[in-house]
Amino acid sequence: MQRAVEEAFRDQWGRLLALLVARYRRLDLAEDGLADAFEAAARHWAVDGPPDNPGAWLLTAARRRILDRLRAEAVAARKEPMLVVDESLRQEVQSTMADPGGLLSDERLRLVLLCAHPSLAPESASALSLRLVLGVPTAEVARLFLVSEATMAARLTRAKRKLAATGVPFAMAGGTALADRLEVVAAVIYLAFTTGYAPSTGEDLLRVETAGEAIRLARVVRDLAGSQPVIDALLALMLLQHSRRNARVSANRIVLLPDQDRSRWQHDEIVEALGLLEPHLAVEPSGAGRAYFLQALIAAEHAVAPTAGETHWERIEAHYEALEAHTQSPVVRLNRAVAAAELKGPDAGLALLEGLEEQLPRNHRLYAVRGELLDRAGDPAAAVAAYQIAIELCTNDAERSYLTERVASIS
Repeated sequence: MQRAVEEAFRDQWGRLLALLVARYRRLDLAEDGLADAFEAAARHWAVDGPPDNPGAWLLTAARRRILDRLRAEAVAARKEPMLVVDESLRQEVQSTMADPGGLLSDERLRLVLLCAHPSLAPESASALSLRLVLGVPTAEVARLFLVSEATMAARLTRAKRKLAATGVPFAMAGGTALADRLEVVAAVIYLAFTTGYAPSTGEDLLRVETAGEAIRLARVVRDLAGSQPVIDALLALMLLQHSRRNARVSANRIVLLPDQDRSRWQHDEIVEALGLLEPHLAVEPSGAGRAYFLQALIAAEHAVAPTAGETHWERIEAHYEALEAHTQSPVVRLNRAVAAAELKGPDAGLALLEGLEEQLPRNHRLYAVRGELLDRAGDPAAAVAAYQIAIELCTNDAERSYLTERVASIS
């Protein structure tokens, strides 16, 4: 039954939370009520088995808890409105279940737009959307933002309080409101995609459904806003990365890019992504769109190479150099080091890694890359030491197993 609850959480959290916020206009009520509903599900489903319609069961349970709290707060004066809301919500749930992909009834998108309100800083909006829309655990959101869990928990609490204090209306943003939030929405979607494409914790190497949901949200935003450079570049980037999903993992083991069976890549998605990029080649996007565009160009170089040996590393390194100049990101410098090593040798890559420990103190991939390059440079002892640090810092079980195997192969 635990698996049934976990699947319901993954599939239903965002939609049900959005429905509850839409009707009750309070994030605190909606989140607490839904959390209580999942807690009740864990108890009852273990005895009675999962219901035929888990979403409806959870929504009913959450609604009851919210109504109980509202009645306790407002007593008799609000009893009749609560009954009206209850019936209206029941009718909306029925129509939503019948048309889960409907554009204007996409509750998750509405929830993303709520979290992307201008009253919130972009980083807070992204973190809050990951937590509320996809139910990503606070600890994993914290890792994505390179902060402690306590810091992230406090940040999420402040963001929710700010939304509640401003009385932000829960409605589908359009026109200028949507355009003003596109960069924040794009950041939200890409972080959501990252939790599926490269999970930082747990046993999974890949969460296809999560990554696919992020792509679906990007498509809906593009339908609403039209062709916009930031969304076109983001969607292209995610499609290129997601196109390799069937070849990236084998028996829950990492398959590195050079070793992947390229016939298993989704070439229709690659073609679609290249088509999204083509109109923007003459005039590259600016702002946040430029970062997605350059990353997409890098992914495209891998996608169009017939074999790993035919990859144009000089173009990839040039794109990374431009991306680093644009973002000043230490993570980009880390990736650039990999490209430089492929093009010029391991010493060139190691030179670019110098000083990154201070900027990425707990990033296990920094030490994994250093270990790989030291091994290539002929220093196995230093390579093993770097890999050991990477293993200590890594919180993804499957990735840690791979790193352990690498150490064994060097020793």
